[in-house]
Amino acid sequence: MLKEINTIEDVKLFAYQLVNEEGLSFHPDDDFGDYINLETKEPLYSAEECKQLNQLMSNCFSICQQEEVDIYELMGEPLYQRMKVGEYAEN
Repeated sequence: MLKEINTIEDVKLFAYQLVNEEGLSFHPDDDFGDYINLETKEPLYSAEECKQLNQLMSNCFSICQQEEVDIYELMGEPLYQRMKVGEYAEN
C-alpha cells in the first residue's frame, strides 16, 4: 500500500490498491473506520491504519483539486472495471 500521495498517478494507484488488493468497494467520502470485516463484524482497520488511510484519501482530494480532476470519476474507475459497470460492461 502506498505511504504517500503526491501525484494523480498515486491517486490512481491508491484506488487500484483499495479495490484490487484490499478488496474494498469504497467511496472517497467514506471514513476508513466505517469498514468492517463482513464475517467477523470487526473493524477492518486499526485506529492507526484508519488515520493513515484517511490522510492518504485527504491527500487524494487535495491533488485532484489542484489538478482539476474529478476524484469520484478517477477513483471510481478501478471499481467500475472490477464490477464491469458502464463502458467496462462489454469487456
